Amino acid sequence: MTQIEIPRPTSGDVVELIVEDHRLFESLLRELRDATADREAAREALSNALIAHGEAEETEVYPKLKRKDAISDHEAEHGEEEHAEGNEKLLALLECKGTDTQEFDDAVEELAEALNHHIGEEEQTILNPARTEVSEQVRQDLGERWAAMRNRLLDEGCGSVENVRRIVEEAHEEGLLPADDEDES
Repeated sequence: MTQIEIPRPTSGDVVELIVEDHRLFESLLRELRDATADREAAREALSNALIAHGEAEETEVYPKLKRKDAISDHEAEHGEEEHAEGNEKLLALLECKGTDTQEFDDAVEELAEALNHHIGEEEQTILNPARTEVSEQVRQDLGERWAAMRNRLLDEGCGSVENVRRIVEEAHEEGLLPADDEDES
């Protein structure tokens, strides 16, 4: 398996940094769909990048944008719910035994659907207000803090199946995802 290098910026406008990650996710999804690509490397890279990105957003970006009145509590909570849904789809992808099965292909498409939906909404309802309602200096400061946390999480291997499983379990406990028994009724 070849390792896919995940860019590690240390500073910049938080909006631009987040959008760059969104384009990275789209590229990695294309790799996951390509039967001739190193799908295992793409799966590992996407898992690490996606978890680090979302955790850093929820910790460093969403709370600050709420305090600046750029986004509402509802928008931040909805973003967290969509991260949880994406993480649940990511876990299903990580739990696939191989990368050459219909189960894997189906898991890629389910993750892609959730991720593409979230990217579109986030860019319109969270990042656009951040561009217009928050000063350039605040966006730069947020970019530095977001990047530092994201890079730390990448160093820790945050995309491991065990960590993703823990994050999904916490999302269930926090009510961001329906309880497993609610899915069956």
